[in-house]
Amino acid sequence: MKMTKILIYLGIVLAVFAGCSNDTSEEAEADSPQANDESGSQDKAASDKEKDKSASEQEDPTTENEQQSEGSASTEGAESNSSKEKEDILAQYSNEQIEYARVWRQLGPNQEIEKLNVRHIPAGTKLNAKDDTSMVYPEDVIQLSGVRLVDGSVTYSGNGDGTINVYDIPLRWDGVYPAGEKFYNDLLENNEQIAIDPGEDKEIAELIKRIQMQN
Repeated sequence: MKMTKILIYLGIVLAVFAGCSNDTSEEAEADSPQANDESGSQDKAASDKEKDKSASEQEDPTTENEQQSEGSASTEGAESNSSKEKEDILAQYSNEQIEYARVWRQLGPNQEIEKLNVRHIPAGTKLNAKDDTSMVYPEDVIQLSGVRLVDGSVTYSGNGDGTINVYDIPLRWDGVYPAGEKFYNDLLENNEQIAIDPGEDKEIAELIKRIQMQN
């Protein structure tokens, strides 16, 4: 009976000793330098990965630049196409035709004319062929008019720099003749220099289609 108690006591002691040994081993393993190194390495690797990702986004904004570049290229392409279409409207016409239409668009009394008559008058031509006292044009001029007197007319000479000299010459002469040289000389000297605006290409093109050259 005594021996049995001794054996039971020894069993209890051994069990307690074994439990303490396991706890000590686990604590030692957790506190060991190798375990700490492995844990620190994992944390450091994760931190380095985040830093690399952040640096990559800051130093290499390729995606954002590419998107901006594509957007800019798209806008420039649209503007280029629009400008090209605008130029193409008048590309089929001569500079002279464009000039006639622009002059009439700015100065013509009637914009709804059926035809835009264009007559070239050479230098030395009398202003009024029916009056012997009439002065002559000192330079080549162009006379624009409609098919009716009420459409009005524009008589001018071009300066080649976007401006023209406009003469106040009537399309039809009404009055008492001979009028005298001073009358005609005043008409010539009182010409006005005017800068011609390009205007809207579509409107200019429509006027060009109505041009009718006169002898």
